[in-house]
Amino acid sequence: MGFEKKMIQYDDPDDEGTSLGVTPAFYIGGRGEEEEEEEEDMVDPLELIRAKCEETEHCVHYKQLLETCESRVGSKSNTLEECTEELFDFLHARDHCVSHKLFHKVK
Repeated sequence: MGFEKKMIQYDDPDDEGTSLGVTPAFYIGGRGEEEEEEEEDMVDPLELIRAKCEETEHCVHYKQLLETCESRVGSKSNTLEECTEELFDFLHARDHCVSHKLFHKVK
């Protein structure tokens, strides 16, 4: 775990006339590029579990109902129908599945 030092200056180096002759600066510990790359590779376990739960038989059924509703509503030009109930049913089924799996991975 290496730290690189960076100097932060508060005055403008081009503006020599207004400088008071004091350059407030301090060093902060920076992180190397290797550590930043590792963070980019991290994947949220919630997203992975949600994707797996969406493939279960119970969730697939509710997802099909939601997609059927969305296509029905999309095909009509003047309708008051919304797919709120189908969406909530799908999200409830998915989140129920996620709740059983997610907390086994939390430390």
